[in-house]
Amino acid sequence: MRAGKLDKQITIQRYTAIIDEGGGSTFTWNDLVTVRAQIIQQSTEEFLRAYGATDDTIIIFRTRWIDDIDVKDRVLYNGGAFNIKELKPIGRNRGLDIRAVA
Repeated sequence: MRAGKLDKQITIQRYTAIIDEGGGSTFTWNDLVTVRAQIIQQSTEEFLRAYGATDDTIIIFRTRWIDDIDVKDRVLYNGGAFNIKELKPIGRNRGLDIRAVA
């Protein structure tokens, strides 16, 4: 994987519970890792749903291998949050394709 193609910066976030002094929990998104990535594909698709027509922006990011990320995490890129829908390893833990939807 060539470093020159990894020209974008993304942040992977995880939804976690924080326990406050009173013993209550508050859920928030916390930064897990910030990495360089390449955008493989970016498109917008329109869907008809029960509540009307919607547009989904789909982006596929390619990064070096990252341990411990899951489809429950999300990607921050260019001011937007994208839910991770699919993770595809490249080779033997050489890289990772992250398919995300806004």
